[in-house]
Amino acid sequence: MRNQRDGLPLLPLTPALIVIVGVAVAMAMTLVGLGDLRRASDANSALRAQALAATLAARLRMTGSEDRKEVVQAAGRGTYADILIIDHTGEIVADASLRPPPHAELVRCLLGGKGVVDAPLLGRTRYAVQPLGPPLEHLSVIAMVPAPETPTEARGLVRAVATLTALLVGAAGIVGYVFASDVRSDVTYVRHRIAAMAEADAIPAGAPIAVRALDQVGVLTSAFNVLVDRFAAAERSYRQDLTFASVLDKERSAFLAALSHELRTPLNAILGFADVLLSEVEGTLDETTREELGVIRASASHLRSLIDDILELSALESGGLRLSRQAVDVYAIAEEVVREQQPIAAGKKLRLDLEGARGAIADADPQRLRQVLGNIVGNAIKFTSRGGVRVVIDDQGGGEVIVHTVDSGPGIAPQERAAIFEEYSQAGDSAARRKGTGLGLAIARRLVAMHGGELELSSRLGHGSRFTFKLKAFAEEAE
Repeated sequence: MRNQRDGLPLLPLTPALIVIVGVAVAMAMTLVGLGDLRRASDANSALRAQALAATLAARLRMTGSEDRKEVVQAAGRGTYADILIIDHTGEIVADASLRPPPHAELVRCLLGGKGVVDAPLLGRTRYAVQPLGPPLEHLSVIAMVPAPETPTEARGLVRAVATLTALLVGAAGIVGYVFASDVRSDVTYVRHRIAAMAEADAIPAGAPIAVRALDQVGVLTSAFNVLVDRFAAAERSYRQDLTFASVLDKERSAFLAALSHELRTPLNAILGFADVLLSEVEGTLDETTREELGVIRASASHLRSLIDDILELSALESGGLRLSRQAVDVYAIAEEVVREQQPIAAGKKLRLDLEGARGAIADADPQRLRQVLGNIVGNAIKFTSRGGVRVVIDDQGGGEVIVHTVDSGPGIAPQERAAIFEEYSQAGDSAARRKGTGLGLAIARRLVAMHGGELELSSRLGHGSRFTFKLKAFAEEAE
């Protein structure tokens, strides 16, 4: 089926409009001309009737009664008109008509003096009555000259107008067709060029289109070329910005790598010497010194975790982090995380429990799964002051392993729920916020997304929060 948009209605429409308008104008001209011609014919017939009546009346006054009929008949033959002599009662005295009007019509004519009457043989006529005068004042001459509804000249007028209309409309139609065809050709050319720009292998910004006309299509083409130039400029600017951003990203990665090396070396030294001193190899420490060394070690450890989180986020943003997916026992990973976090929970007098299905095998990166669970559980312990934290492993057997982390903390307000997954953003009281970087949940969410899942939150103020994510269950390939 042909696409309706392939054909432009301008091509047949323009000549058709020209023909319709031309024919309408010709008809109007014909009607006006026929009206003027009819009025002129009527006026001419009335003038002839008056002239004939006056001339014959003057002649008949000087003609004897025995010659009047011959004079009337001679005048009728020479003028193609009906001429009658009637008396004051309407009776015919002499006539040059094969079939004169009825007596009643003659009386009406005599009383009217001039006007229009239908003669039996001539049809519609203009008549004029002229009394003969003394000593024949009882006699009058009536001259009836044909005045048809359609004058004989009307046919010539119609033929002339029709011929002229055909010539003019034909020429205008041809010119209109050529113009419409040219416009259609220009529009088709522009459409094909734009369609070519939309091809997958075309230049993204497009290329200018040659202006082939100075009409509206040419104006449209020029405007489109201006748009193409702007797109090209925007593309160049975008590519420059993209190149600049890529250079900055590489420089940032190099800077962070160098910074990591420069910061880790003294931090490891600080942590090592702090551990040696705390082990009392160099001698017994008093309580104040031990406490101060503990603060030094805790601060150094916290600083190292900050550096690790920043480097981890940088790797995620640059796409440099890759997953090493394999069959992972989710419950076993969760056990390790709970074991590591147990001392921190115990220090805050919180319960930390692990529940759910053992042997739940997921298709995941074990190191990154451990990192996700560690961030979520550590975050739950940090913001929970009483009660406890539960980690639940749910193997539903539907091709997914679901992990829930439920705490009895203060809950998260609805307006803060989206913000906690953003980098360097935290919710909760200010004392708890100062203990972290605000990157843990952001990193966890990105790692879960790399596994094809989504980290979801449900919370109610005063009743704690629940973090949930799903992993694809590991499916052994058939041999």
